[in-house]
Amino acid sequence: MLGYCKFLRINLTNRTSAIEDIPEAWPRLYGGGRGFGAKLLYDGVPDKCDPFGEENRVIFSTGILAGTNIHAVHRWIVTTKSPLTDGYCRSVGGGTFAAFMRFAGYDCIIIDGKSETPVFLGITPAGVEFHDASHLWGQNTWETQEAIKEALGGGNRISTVAIGPAGENRVLFAGTFCGRRSASRGGSGAVIGSKNLKGIGIVAQRNLDHLFDSERIKELGKKQFEIMQESEDYQLHKEWGTTDGLLARNTMGIYPTKNFRYGYLEGWEAMTGAEFKKTEVGAAGCYVCAANCGKIHKVTKGIYKGAENEGPEYESYWACSASIGVAHLEATIMADMICDDYGLDGMSSGVTIGFAYELYEKGIITKADTDGLELTYGNHEAMIELIHKIGRYEGFGKILALGTKRMAELYGQGSSDYAMHVKGMELGGYEPRGLKCTGYGYATSNIGGSHCAGSLAFQEWGLPVPRTLDRFEDFNKEDVVVYNQHNSCATELGVICAFANGWGWVFPLYGQMLAAATGIEEFEDPGFRSGMGERIFNLERSFLLRQGTTGADDTLPKRILEEPLHTLGMPGEGQMVRHLPEVLQAYYKLRGWTSDGFPTEEKLKTLGLGYVVPDLKRVRNW
Repeated sequence: MLGYCKFLRINLTNRTSAIEDIPEAWPRLYGGGRGFGAKLLYDGVPDKCDPFGEENRVIFSTGILAGTNIHAVHRWIVTTKSPLTDGYCRSVGGGTFAAFMRFAGYDCIIIDGKSETPVFLGITPAGVEFHDASHLWGQNTWETQEAIKEALGGGNRISTVAIGPAGENRVLFAGTFCGRRSASRGGSGAVIGSKNLKGIGIVAQRNLDHLFDSERIKELGKKQFEIMQESEDYQLHKEWGTTDGLLARNTMGIYPTKNFRYGYLEGWEAMTGAEFKKTEVGAAGCYVCAANCGKIHKVTKGIYKGAENEGPEYESYWACSASIGVAHLEATIMADMICDDYGLDGMSSGVTIGFAYELYEKGIITKADTDGLELTYGNHEAMIELIHKIGRYEGFGKILALGTKRMAELYGQGSSDYAMHVKGMELGGYEPRGLKCTGYGYATSNIGGSHCAGSLAFQEWGLPVPRTLDRFEDFNKEDVVVYNQHNSCATELGVICAFANGWGWVFPLYGQMLAAATGIEEFEDPGFRSGMGERIFNLERSFLLRQGTTGADDTLPKRILEEPLHTLGMPGEGQMVRHLPEVLQAYYKLRGWTSDGFPTEEKLKTLGLGYVVPDLKRVRNW
């Protein structure tokens, strides 16, 4: 099948592997990338499955364009049942792993079962190798990947992914890492750790024989680069990465501070892009992407001297600064480094720690609970120690490793009212009271409180497609929420980097690229891609419903719904999300869902998802 490769199935229990053809109908139904991951998870994981049980599976999928000369499309997706949300996990990572999957001849790597002892996998031209990883258990993500590379050889012809101690210890927000790039949100690393899988190495030569029209792909790649060179957004991203994000977020009053009580961090000027630039010692990027947006920073003085990492990105430095009410640039570099070493999601780590600081402030926990640490706002040294405790899974870190939802359930005393999560996943670094459409995206997201997967509404920043929005307006935004969710699914067929959407090439070239890669001319039609996005989103939703999530979980934290936002003089003072129930009903109606959030039989059949109907009838008792 031109444009596509194969599926590689690996069973860790039996230590077997098999190569399979992609079902003939799937490319036009699910496209690839995120769509293949959704279908494979739906078909392979039973109702109410234990995320750490042997029946859960992990799917690595890559996009149609990975490995080509096209920039910003070399992303890989991990799909599994999330231990953090007990629902759907789709998390996206960068680096080189996506390209090497395609070079090796695979669109998806499907991992089932559980190994009795720690292993890592070698995927080479000779086949799949199962290697003992007992000596790697306890090693950090970087050490593990270097060890796998050394064991498999391959020189520059190898790419790896691995988990760290956090994944081994089943920290609910542990991620999966390729170099320092990660698929972190939702706890994929914990699921991989539960299977006693430490990592994967792929050894392969560059091979694009599967492409339908390789010469056309080369031409489109050249056109893309010409457009990028003229894009101000691209040039800014190449120069700064995401280190320059504080100015806009703080002056808009949407930089969530002190566990989402404020939209403004006093002293943020100490962490501007210009200040990060003073510590920059290099840059790195994903396969062939010219942006090299991963800025490498090194601390040369003070108590964090020696800390060096590719990062932090916006979300990590936000979560490890504003959450504890301090603007300390060097502390964020250290926090980012040790999160990557342990294999932790920096966002969930920072938000969960910020939640603990508020529990401490309110007297719900004391030094007796925190191993003697004083969790007062501004104490960045305590934050660093807590990250170590989470990664090592020791002391108070075992509690933090549960995430905010389960911590609130454990401590009670009203703490659920200010546990900042959706469906169990900690919110991203964008204040939903100041970005109402983004808030509605959070509430209805299939993966929980992530700013990705279609939640972040750039229409509130001036994007004219499909139309610009007043960010404080409460109503008539459901169509934009749906548009963003479908568009996210469609772009993750590629898989396009989220930042590349602003570089000017996606709208004119993306459909042509997909068609040239696969020979499926319908990909040039935006309506075809949007319909595919709708199918994928509804399939993900159906998986969620089968696992026990309901419309009651399409909500936001009580603080967002009932407490006014404080912005210290910036726009948005007093804002709340006051009308979520009414907006949800309009959203459900537009989607063709029931009033309690189930896709209707008619909608599912229209989308070619008739096989889902019996499952949802059983769950909902239609």
